[in-house]
Amino acid sequence: QVQLVESGGGLVQIGGSLRLSCASSGRTFGRNVHAWFRQAPGKERDFVAALAGTGGTIYYADSVKGRFTISRDNAKNTVYLQMNSLRAEDTAVYYCAADGDSWKSSARLRVVGEYDYWGQGTQVTVSS
Repeated sequence: QVQLVESGGGLVQIGGSLRLSCASSGRTFGRNVHAWFRQAPGKERDFVAALAGTGGTIYYADSVKGRFTISRDNAKNTVYLQMNSLRAEDTAVYYCAADGDSWKSSARLRVVGEYDYWGQGTQVTVSS
């Protein structure tokens, strides 16, 4: 069983930055796929970014490409999401997800059901 604990959410102004962290208890952390999803009120949970396991291939949703950066620190068993140039539409609860697979296709890693483990979520609110 893998536990994921997110932190770093909060209230930020439009154009500001936040860095989310996701600490994992997984013993094979560096070989697993990790991702960030987000869910706005009344909407489905949407893919934001993913980092494949051993190869480290990175994928982003079009809506965050160029503004968000996913990264991983294997020594700390932690995945990060650096969010810059935040917009009001980025407001959501952000969830960290992990799976035992070391690789997924670019289509599969965008699917909520492909992940076995989820964090509790952290609220990000972007306002003027």
